Amino acid sequence: MAEANPMLSLDALTFQNAQAALDQGCAALAAGETVFDLGGVQSADSSALALMLAWQRRAQAQGRSLSFVNVPANVDALAKLYGVGELLGRA
Repeated sequence: MAEANPMLSLDALTFQNAQAALDQGCAALAAGETVFDLGGVQSADSSALALMLAWQRRAQAQGRSLSFVNVPANVDALAKLYGVGELLGRA
């Protein structure tokens, strides 16, 4: 199991908190985080995919790889349904 990210403490990835989550993830990337542990996320909707893709783009722009661990099952299912699992490093 990955260590918890001190810069990324999210309990939801939803439309309601998308901007705050985006900012928090970008700050974590700027601090050098390369693994986002989403184990604390208790509520997620399709906004989670948009956030994960945005963080991936930001990491790539910085010349880094970003991986996600403990992704909520419903987010994994949505990624597969929408055909973006590989873009998120989730086969």
